[in-house]
Amino acid sequence: MHADAAQDPGTDALAELADPGQGRVEGIHITSARSLPMESRERVRAVAGVGLEEDRYFLRTGTYSDDDKDGRHVTLIEAEEIEALAAGSGIVLAPGETRRNITTRGIRLNALVGRRFRIGAVECEAVQLCEPCQDLVDLLGKPVLRPLAHRAGLRAMILTSGEIAIGDAVVVLA
Repeated sequence: MHADAAQDPGTDALAELADPGQGRVEGIHITSARSLPMESRERVRAVAGVGLEEDRYFLRTGTYSDDDKDGRHVTLIEAEEIEALAAGSGIVLAPGETRRNITTRGIRLNALVGRRFRIGAVECEAVQLCEPCQDLVDLLGKPVLRPLAHRAGLRAMILTSGEIAIGDAVVVLA
């Protein structure tokens, strides 16, 4: 997390365009239906073109399951941004409360949009930022829209099937 990002979510955008670094999977969360609590997993199977087995978007029970064009196979968020949210605004989120599937550490996810990357042996392509929405605010009962703007992770398409586990490397491919 860059020091000034806690004050203004857009200030480190130029730094993100450089080297996103290499990270690790710190958390995995899925849920079978929208609005249900996310459940922590040690590992999960990713299915190319579909999503994470047992997750709401794999099962087509998620809020946005009917919108196939937005690459909602898997969502990721940086642990550093969750920590910055707590430090900068006092809003503390427990693991999984962000509603993102994969929590990473050590990699700038915003810099991956439009690029391919690998999580363990699973190849993905980052499609777009995963901005916070009113549904998240309503579920959490916490005012996260503004503090998480441009910092709430990304959506990615799963290009190859395989297993993702806690501790797996997250590596940029192209």
